[in-house]
Amino acid sequence: MLFTTAVIIAAAGCSKKDGPGKTPVTPGPPITPPPVDVKSDISMWLTRGDQTALLAKQNVALNSATGDNSNTSIMIDTTSTYQTIDGFGFCLTGGSATVINSLPADKKDELLKELFLTDGTHIGISYLRISIGASDLSAEDFTYDDISSGTDEKLDHFSIDKERTDLIPVLKSIIALNPQIKILACPWTAPTWMKINTLGNNGFTGGSLNTSYYGAYAKYFVKYIQAMKAEGITIDAVTPQNEPLNPNNNPAMVMQADEEASFVKNNLGP
Repeated sequence: MLFTTAVIIAAAGCSKKDGPGKTPVTPGPPITPPPVDVKSDISMWLTRGDQTALLAKQNVALNSATGDNSNTSIMIDTTSTYQTIDGFGFCLTGGSATVINSLPADKKDELLKELFLTDGTHIGISYLRISIGASDLSAEDFTYDDISSGTDEKLDHFSIDKERTDLIPVLKSIIALNPQIKILACPWTAPTWMKINTLGNNGFTGGSLNTSYYGAYAKYFVKYIQAMKAEGITIDAVTPQNEPLNPNNNPAMVMQADEEASFVKNNLGP
């Protein structure tokens, strides 16, 4: 009898009936356990165009597996060497240099270290492409020998002063972080007085290199390399023309394959 009464009282005490003065019990959100890091042979970071992921490390398993499958096997012979890779990187445009150089000093330093330090904990970019004169991603059109009229075959007006505000300071900061970085330079156009059959925009768009100025243009490359070297910036390689078959970029200049071959063989190469 006593045992039965005790059970009844206990059951009544556990009742969830709402009564006067009683607050209903609201269940809390479910507790989500922290994600468990999966074992992966390869680490993966993801950036999406809609910015829902910005260089976010992914917790996914990308593992090599043993065993056979139906895929083609690629056998690598490590005892034979055919060619080397000089590095990996991107084009540092005039616009990029302007944006980087306008950052607060601490943010600029943080960004450049993240991109160019080679200590194994940063990206370690090892190759850069820059434009000789303005590219289509510069604030304005220019070359290093712009004159209002006539020609300048002796290149007396040659100057890289347009690069002293942004590009040269950024390059110097990059080289200080990675002295071994290699730099490739490429023009979007020759000085407009060297061109014929241009499409407008004060001669910066379209047109081709006048054969009369092949020699002067080769010297233009040399003066550029020497001027950058004087700033402590070594140009490792050049190419004759950006997008040589595109007349509609701004700036732009068309160089057909036979024109490039002649220019390199007879002028730029020597």
